[in-house]
Amino acid sequence: MLKHKHLDHQFVRHMPDKLSPGILYISMEYATASHLCCCGCGEEVVTPFAPAQWKMTFDGDAVSLHPSVGNWLLKCRSHYVLREGRVVDAGSWSDAEIAAGILRDGRARAEMFDPPARMVAHAPAPANASTQKRSAWARFTAWLSGR
Repeated sequence: MLKHKHLDHQFVRHMPDKLSPGILYISMEYATASHLCCCGCGEEVVTPFAPAQWKMTFDGDAVSLHPSVGNWLLKCRSHYVLREGRVVDAGSWSDAEIAAGILRDGRARAEMFDPPARMVAHAPAPANASTQKRSAWARFTAWLSGR
């Protein structure tokens, strides 16, 4: 049972030392959000923004997070979705579903940072690839912007 049915959002540069219940703190600078678990257990939940983790959308009024927030490692094991500020219960998962989800998420993160050779081998080469050498930072920022 979820205690909080709505999360207000607050854009911050750094996360506060003490989080308040019912508030989703968002740091665009550090590409992450944090809040106290919506079940009311008081545990801090961190959702980093990345292609293989969470995506945050802000429509000028409310915030959504995708995919769902599954607090599998917390005692409460709560599972919910944040959709336009509303907290929607996403139901319990079995131990097998949790294990499969953790494995899938780990694979997605690993592929994000170290794509399989089959994906890299078939990727088209940039126009002047033979003369163009980019720094790791340039490659990372290009990856973030989807270029």
